[in-house]
Amino acid sequence: MKYLERYGPILLVCFSICISIGFAYTATKRSLTNFESAIWQTSVFTLGLVGSFIFGRQSAKEAAKEIIKPHARSAFRRLVSLYHSLSRASTVIKMEPESETEEDPQKALAILNAIITEQLDMADDALEDWRDIVPEDVEELKQNLESKIQRRD
Repeated sequence: MKYLERYGPILLVCFSICISIGFAYTATKRSLTNFESAIWQTSVFTLGLVGSFIFGRQSAKEAAKEIIKPHARSAFRRLVSLYHSLSRASTVIKMEPESETEEDPQKALAILNAIITEQLDMADDALEDWRDIVPEDVEELKQNLESKIQRRD
């Protein structure tokens, strides 16, 4: 399917050029009727237009990705920094307190843990959103995060 998406528009445009050449060749050999001329021209026009439209749409997608990538990278770095910060805070909060008799600090730590867990979930969701724009970078980051987490444990 990828092959057809990539080369289909080019094939349509090339096919319309071939039909145009065939039309010109046939027109030099004999006189064409109005109906034949209309069919030839409509075929060339339709194939060329559809091929050009699809090819243009693909080019625009690639150009948009290239334009947005530099802007996405800086925001992506901030997200990574937030993720690391929240991970460190979560690790500190999960440590056992020295005194188990104090109830209020336990409740405060539980609340903080819940907040940070929610923020980590948001960061995970944001990473999935970024996967649409820079999938290779997100995959690399995920692997780096997994290796760092494994080293901590």
